[in-house]
Amino acid sequence: MSTPPTNGNGSSSTSKPSNPLKRVDLDGHDLPPSPAPSSPRNGRRRYALATELVYTESKDQYGASSVPIYQSATFKQSTAQGGQSEYDYTRSGNPTRTHLERHLAKIMNANRALAVGSGMGALDVVSRLLRPGDEVITGDDLYGGTHRLLTYLATNMGIVVKHVDTTDAEGVRSHITEKTAMVLLETPTNPLIKIVDIQTIARAAHEANPKAIVVVDNTMLSPMLLNPLDIGADVVYESGTKYLSGHHDIMAGVLAVNDTELGNKLFFMINSTGCGLTPNDCFLLMRGVKTLAIRMEKQQANAQAIAEFLESHGFRVRYPGLKSHPQYDLHWSMARGAGAVLSFETGDPAVSARIVEAARLWGISVSFGCVNSLISMPCQMSHASIDSKTRAERQMPEDIIRLCVGIEDADDLIDDLSRALVQAGAVTVTLDGFHATGAAEEVGKAPLTE
Repeated sequence: MSTPPTNGNGSSSTSKPSNPLKRVDLDGHDLPPSPAPSSPRNGRRRYALATELVYTESKDQYGASSVPIYQSATFKQSTAQGGQSEYDYTRSGNPTRTHLERHLAKIMNANRALAVGSGMGALDVVSRLLRPGDEVITGDDLYGGTHRLLTYLATNMGIVVKHVDTTDAEGVRSHITEKTAMVLLETPTNPLIKIVDIQTIARAAHEANPKAIVVVDNTMLSPMLLNPLDIGADVVYESGTKYLSGHHDIMAGVLAVNDTELGNKLFFMINSTGCGLTPNDCFLLMRGVKTLAIRMEKQQANAQAIAEFLESHGFRVRYPGLKSHPQYDLHWSMARGAGAVLSFETGDPAVSARIVEAARLWGISVSFGCVNSLISMPCQMSHASIDSKTRAERQMPEDIIRLCVGIEDADDLIDDLSRALVQAGAVTVTLDGFHATGAAEEVGKAPLTE
C-alpha cells in the first residue's frame, strides 16, 4: 500500500531525488504522473503585486487571455503503459488547476501552491501530517471551524492540542517540546482581532524544535497584505472562499510552501484523498484573484472609516487600523494593510442582537471577504461550535459584533449602521448627534489591553 513520501526526519530508508513528474511509492511502484510544481515559470514577482495579480502567462494553444476550463476527468495516453502525458486523471492534476496554482504561488511568494475544495479542506490536508502523540500549539482565539477540527483530532486521533495566548511569543516558546509537530497561528485573530508576531514565534519554534512546522492561516489578510512565508512560516493556507475569490460564489482552499519535500507530502494527501479544486472552481477563483487589489483597497478604506465612526461615538472597536489598538505597531511591522474585518462591543448580547437584526445593507451571515458587507454575532454563529464555558475562559465577549466590510459606498454603510444603533437603543441621541449609552458606554471607556 502506498504511503506518504518522507523527508530526512521520516522513517523511510530510501533516498531518491524528488521528481515532480514521476512518483514512486516506497515499494518502488510507479504512481500516475502528476503536474509539474506549481511555480512561476520566470521566478518570483517582477512587478507590483497589483500588476502580478492580473498578469498571467499561459501555454494555451489558441492564446486565450482567460485560462480555459479543462472540464475533463481523464486525459488520453499514447501507449498501453500510460504515463506519457503531463496529465492522466484530474484528481492528480488538471491544466486549469495547474495554471491557478502557478499564479497563486507567484502572488504568495511560494515555490509551490496547491488548491483544494475549501479552507477547512486545506487545514485537513495539513493535519494529515500529524501522528498520534504529536503536539499542536495554537491560539486561544481561533476560527470556530479550526477549533472544531482540532477538537476532533484531540478526541479521536491522539493529537495533543495546546491552546495558548499566541500574542505572547515567549509564552508560546515555553510550551514547545520535542513532541511539538506544529505551531498553528492566525493573525489578526478572529473575532478578537489580536495580532500575533509570526516572525518571532516562527524563529522561537524552529530554535526550540527544528522538526516543528509553523502553519499560518492568512485568510484575514490575504496575499495582498501579508506573505507569512517571507517571515518564517513553513506552510500558509487560506480560505479561497474569502478575499481571493471575493464574491462568495465558490468554496476553495489554498496551500503554499517553499520546501519541496513538504510540498510533495501535501500533494500526496491531495492526490490520495481527491480533494483538489475542480476545474470550474479553479477558473472562477482565477477570475476573482485578478481583482483582489482593487477590492481590498476599497474594503480597507471602508473599514477604516467605519472603525473611526464607531470609536468616535464611544464604542470599543477592535481594528488594527486604529492607533488605539494595543498591537498597532506590531501589525504594521508585518502587514501592508489593516484588512477589512473589525469588531465592536455593546456590553449586552441582547442589544447586539437588535443591532444585527436592524441592519439592512449589512447581510447577517458567517464568513467574510465578500464584495458585500456582512454582520454577525460570532458567539452565536461562526464560533458557536466553541462551547460557552471555553469562550468565557478565552475572554470572548458574548456581545461582540463582527463587521466584514464590502465595497459599497462608505456613507451608505455608516448611515445604515447609525440607524441600526439608534433602533436597537445602543446610543443616546442628542441635538449634537449620538453617543454610546449604557453598557456600551462603559465598555467603550475601558481600553483594549495587550
